[in-house]
Amino acid sequence: MPLADTMHVIEVQSGQLVPAERPIPIPKADQVLIKVEAAGVNRPDVMQRQGLYPPPPGASDIPGLEIAGTIVAIGANVKHVKINDNVCALVTGGGYAEFCVATAALCLPIPQPLSLIEAAGIPETFYTVWSNLFDRGNLQVGESALIHSGGSGIGTTAIQLAKAFGATVIVTAGSPEKCQFCRSLGADAAINYQEHDFVEEITRLTNNRGVELILDMIGGNYLPRNLKCLAEEGRLLQIAAQQQAKAEINLWIVMSKRLTIAGSTLRARHDRFKADIANKLFTNVWPLLQTEQVKPVIHSTFPLKDAGKAHELMESNQHIGKIILTVTS
Repeated sequence: MPLADTMHVIEVQSGQLVPAERPIPIPKADQVLIKVEAAGVNRPDVMQRQGLYPPPPGASDIPGLEIAGTIVAIGANVKHVKINDNVCALVTGGGYAEFCVATAALCLPIPQPLSLIEAAGIPETFYTVWSNLFDRGNLQVGESALIHSGGSGIGTTAIQLAKAFGATVIVTAGSPEKCQFCRSLGADAAINYQEHDFVEEITRLTNNRGVELILDMIGGNYLPRNLKCLAEEGRLLQIAAQQQAKAEINLWIVMSKRLTIAGSTLRARHDRFKADIANKLFTNVWPLLQTEQVKPVIHSTFPLKDAGKAHELMESNQHIGKIILTVTS
């Protein structure tokens, strides 16, 4: 165990991110304690700070859903990892801290070519994308996928994984620079939604057929437009509602095209569910990360004490890929 009794953390206080000190947590029987080197910044962190996305029962109130670092203590039942292993981990909270507990089954080894900073950008996005594109969305070789917010952490991950597994990928993004970057990652087409109606562009690009799958984080008025973009038997995967949660839906389109609309969130799901995704990632995606066929896109890093600036950047939507907090002690 670490010699110190307390650690530096970032707390949410009245809608602000504030440095504080907390006791170093003690891992339970199926957990490990990780000395955090880097932590990913994600939209749910911003929503938690704003009071819109409270932690699930039993989770730490410290923000941060993904970390990378070194295991410094293990619980009594932990077998497959050991002290001094470098890992990245999906956590339900607590990542904005010098130390964080994680369920051992959700810890994966750092892919060999990657730094700890790069590895901190893997868990939240890769777990989310795999679960939705492949487990829930059943994306197949030769199918086409529309990925909204292509320049986001989720978007840059989804582009690479969908292409790696044989899909045609179309994205939306909010600037020429983001569109070009998405194409450089492998996107077959990129639509600047500031300049073009993505429904019209999807109709043109697919010769009026539509796409088989859509991954959407926007919600609101994107819902009826997404339905128009789907091919028969198409699937809409809704993983966030950044615009708004309520929208009107034309059920005739759903029925006549035999569409499937599925929604999911990851944070509150049981660790058994997440462990299943971890196993699939290790089997199917880790070889791609080891050979750098797929790689997390890191836009910028901030020291832990500047977490507020990291949130400002995320809210500005000026970044491409992941924003990472670096932790030193």
